[in-house]
Amino acid sequence: MRRQLMWMLVARGTAALLFGVVALVWPGVTVLALALLFGVYALVDGLALLTSAFRRQGDAAHRAAHATGGVLGTAAGVVGIGWPGVTAFALAALIGAWAVVTGTAEVWAAVRFRHELHHEWVLFAAGVVSVAAGVLLWTRPDVGALAIAQVIGVYALVSGALVLAGARRLRGTAAAGRPVRRARHA
Repeated sequence: MRRQLMWMLVARGTAALLFGVVALVWPGVTVLALALLFGVYALVDGLALLTSAFRRQGDAAHRAAHATGGVLGTAAGVVGIGWPGVTAFALAALIGAWAVVTGTAEVWAAVRFRHELHHEWVLFAAGVVSVAAGVLLWTRPDVGALAIAQVIGVYALVSGALVLAGARRLRGTAAAGRPVRRARHA
């Protein structure tokens, strides 16, 4: 189970890093291309979460959180790919909504499973970054495609790095043979 979770985190983190690099390297990219890039990224992220939800054993709440995030990510990806002619304002709203919802789910999961995970701080930090980026996009959707690309690019790089750090930490605990569940400190 840890191995599947680790590879899901690697897929999500890698997709986020690639999306972030593209968004920052080509900040003058058209809204159409940005929408397509976001759509592919959200679709990969959503499918990875859905795969994890259906392959996981154990806690139903954790599986439900993965399934919810997966459905939302897949839906956002389909909208981004299927509706690429969206305006910068609508793109900012779509990406902002996705970032707030997935970030909130990550924070909830980090708090809920803090005694079961060895990387809860990474999940919590990724969730906070996601919510902050989403709120920033909601409060200033009028700044234009270039600024949106930069905010999204930085958010994707930070989020991807945090998720990959969680995968690396999970790999280290699996290699050391440490149990996933920790004793609760009083």
